[in-house]
Amino acid sequence: MSGNPFSGGMTLSKKYQIGYTTGVYDLFHIGHLNLLRRCKDLCDHLIVGVTTDELVSYKHKKAVIPFEERIQIVQSIRYVDEVVPQTTMDKMSAWEDLKFDVMFVGDDWKGTEKWDAFEKKFSELGVDIVYFPYTKGVSSTLLNQVLIRLRDGV
Repeated sequence: MSGNPFSGGMTLSKKYQIGYTTGVYDLFHIGHLNLLRRCKDLCDHLIVGVTTDELVSYKHKKAVIPFEERIQIVQSIRYVDEVVPQTTMDKMSAWEDLKFDVMFVGDDWKGTEKWDAFEKKFSELGVDIVYFPYTKGVSSTLLNQVLIRLRDGV
């Protein structure tokens, strides 16, 4: 997408109507807040999919904070207009339900075979994908590792 401020330094002139992003949002931190703020800056209505505990387990992981609490946390963020459970990794199914015109994704997915295919499919529907950089030095995985070390006295 030309004009993406996060992939070339140009400013984005288009403001989208409906934006969509997803995440586990476990151990909510400043990186999550930065992402949601950036998403809302580019769209009028931001829908956030919060990954269910069952879907998190497909990665052989377990969220620290239960789904019901994570969804309440995300609902309380002022940048978020609507929260939905993310029960599948099928982004096309999400689009069929929500009809967003932009999807916001972490830049670690950019250029992967999976997301190149999504970009192609979504562009045929007039949907853009905007990649955002992660906030350096913070992640739920990192926070959880630190907490484990603190609890174990390491």
